[in-house]
Amino acid sequence: MRRTFILGILAVFAVFSLFGCNNEATDSSSFTTKAAQGGMAEVQLGNLALAKAQSADVKEFAQHMVTDHTKANNDLKNVAAKKSVALPTDINDQQKSTVEKLSKLSGADFDKRYVEAMVDDHEKDVKEFTAQAQSGTDPDVKAFAAKTLPTLQSHLDMIKGIKDRMMK
Repeated sequence: MRRTFILGILAVFAVFSLFGCNNEATDSSSFTTKAAQGGMAEVQLGNLALAKAQSADVKEFAQHMVTDHTKANNDLKNVAAKKSVALPTDINDQQKSTVEKLSKLSGADFDKRYVEAMVDDHEKDVKEFTAQAQSGTDPDVKAFAAKTLPTLQSHLDMIKGIKDRMMK
């Protein structure tokens, strides 16, 4: 009997972890940290692209990154202030590495690597923001994710289009 009970408890935990209950994507605290760092990285990389990109399409996309992510960063700061939550003030080490690598490139080489980085990043962002918008643990953070998601999806569509045109 006790063994059956323990197995039942383990099965419940397995189901919760398998279906994303209580995982990092829906944990609002973890999400806000990643969203804040990601937004700051997008602005930094966008400014870098404005300075280094060769392609007019890449520069136009970069301007969207600076404008849209600055707005989203401010929206997230407002949510965090309402909750008295401190957000990070700098990007993470992986993002710093990306900025450093891209800053050493220019012209077509920069364009190619920047576009690849933006496709990868926005695919991850759309997944994380979708998970948060659907299953987030905090209603205000969940609303922020839902409000920001269409912009991120637009960015993903835009950058995939640029990537497709570059490959022709």
